[in-house]
Amino acid sequence: MATLVLKPDRDPTALAHAAALLRAGELVAFPTETVYGLGARVFCEPAIARIFAVKGRPADNPLIVHIAAVEDVHRVAVEIPSSFWVLAERFFPGPLTLIVR
Repeated sequence: MATLVLKPDRDPTALAHAAALLRAGELVAFPTETVYGLGARVFCEPAIARIFAVKGRPADNPLIVHIAAVEDVHRVAVEIPSSFWVLAERFFPGPLTLIVR
C-alpha cells in the first residue's frame, strides 16, 4: 500500500480517514509527545503482527498501547496497581508511560 500523508490541521476529514484505515486493519503512523508511533487497533491481531514485521521487532518485545481515557486501561490490562491511578491522576494527559500487565 502506498504511503498517504494526512494533515489534520489542514484537512478536517483527515482524522476520520485515519480512523477508517485503523478500522480496516491498516497501520497508521502518528505523532506523540516524544516520537512518531506506528499504530493499529489493539485487538486486530493481523495488524499487530504487521507492526512487528514492519519494524523487525522481536515477538518478546511488547508494544505500547495508547488509550483515549485513563478509564480505558481496564480494556487492555489484567493487573492495574493502585499506583497507576495515583500517577495517572497526577500526570495525565501528558508524556508519561505506565507499565501494566
